[in-house]
Amino acid sequence: MAIDSDHGAFVEKFLLRPPSSSHDLPLSGLTFAVKDIFDVAGRVTGFGNPDWARTHPAAESTAPAVSAILSGGATSIGITVMDEMAYCTNGENKHYGTPRNPCAPDRVPGGSSSGSAVVVAAGLADFSLGTDTGGSVRIPASYCGIFGFRPSHGVISTSGVTPLAQSCDTVGWFARNPAILNRVGRVLLQLPDTGPVVPTQLIIADDCFQISSVPSGRVKQVLVDSVEKLFGGHVIKHANLGDVVKDKVPSLNSFLDKGNPSDEYIIPSLAALSTANRLLVRYELKSNHGEWVRTVRPDLGPGIAERIWAVVQSTDENVDVCHSVMTELRAALTDLLGDFGVLAMPTVPGDPPKLQTDPTTLGAFRARAFSFLSIAVVSGFCQVSIPLGMCDNLPVSVSLLAKHGSDGFLLNLVETLYDTLKEHVGKL
Repeated sequence: MAIDSDHGAFVEKFLLRPPSSSHDLPLSGLTFAVKDIFDVAGRVTGFGNPDWARTHPAAESTAPAVSAILSGGATSIGITVMDEMAYCTNGENKHYGTPRNPCAPDRVPGGSSSGSAVVVAAGLADFSLGTDTGGSVRIPASYCGIFGFRPSHGVISTSGVTPLAQSCDTVGWFARNPAILNRVGRVLLQLPDTGPVVPTQLIIADDCFQISSVPSGRVKQVLVDSVEKLFGGHVIKHANLGDVVKDKVPSLNSFLDKGNPSDEYIIPSLAALSTANRLLVRYELKSNHGEWVRTVRPDLGPGIAERIWAVVQSTDENVDVCHSVMTELRAALTDLLGDFGVLAMPTVPGDPPKLQTDPTTLGAFRARAFSFLSIAVVSGFCQVSIPLGMCDNLPVSVSLLAKHGSDGFLLNLVETLYDTLKEHVGKL
């Protein structure tokens, strides 16, 4: 019965009310849910795994991000299911169940912030908190047909959040509409309410749209038509993102052979970027939790167990080159976009996979997805996944990226743009 009413999204339900009952607060009257990776005082943070919960004490204080939302006037309704140790993007969890995707019940909800996305998509809360290291907000937002925001790296405190890889970890959030997405962002980012800013350019990553399995007219053209209507055709520019990365990020050369250029659905330089990103995440995951895994030998689900143990048993590699890649990519994309430029690309390269998809098929899709998702991770840029309705009964989305620190601009732009996007989707 619980999975019918709650879509299997919660680990634990409870009310956590704001410290002030004032109705003048920016989030007054709104409800939210919290991924089981954030500390809540007096509660054990579960990190998606019962053995983790069993071997860790209750939190002494609440994570600043959660406290900020409560202080902003919102009420928490509970803690949501996540992938074990935040190290998977499917949303399937053998211990707590797989939250049911309200948009597509036969498809995975996406992870690792699976429950947080499902809660919002199902209308059980107005918004929710998740985390995004490699895609854990953007993927489930896309799969569940809602908004998901990954902020610029380092602009929101990750204190009181169980780390996966500090160089890439961010606190993100989900909402069903852009106004609430923006209101939540301004509380978390401590930004004033400012008017929208017109983008100087919107650069379409043509090569990324080309290898997406979603028809270009269904996503790219909707965005182009909407931007042209609001801001004028002169704003639209085009680029091959793979070429930009190849030309401007020389430190990637050592990773290029590790891509798979024979695959027509892979852009070699972006695959190399994903490889560098994965190396750094594995290194930091092992540093953070390797000893715990070796000591406790936790019961981990299929797929995740093999991947976690591969990390723990890996030999240390030189990750200095990964940091060089990050510096070079941020500089290259900052130069490309300028202060108020935006990069447009698919959030993910295709439809959400079916539940219990064959691991080999899933691995190939994951590789393509991470070649897109790594752009924001490695550059530290902010990114928003915007829902564009349904195509063949499955949710589709588009992503916009802006330079590091431009979070408020990007949130305003989405709110300004969305009604026109919906209008163009409605004409299809």
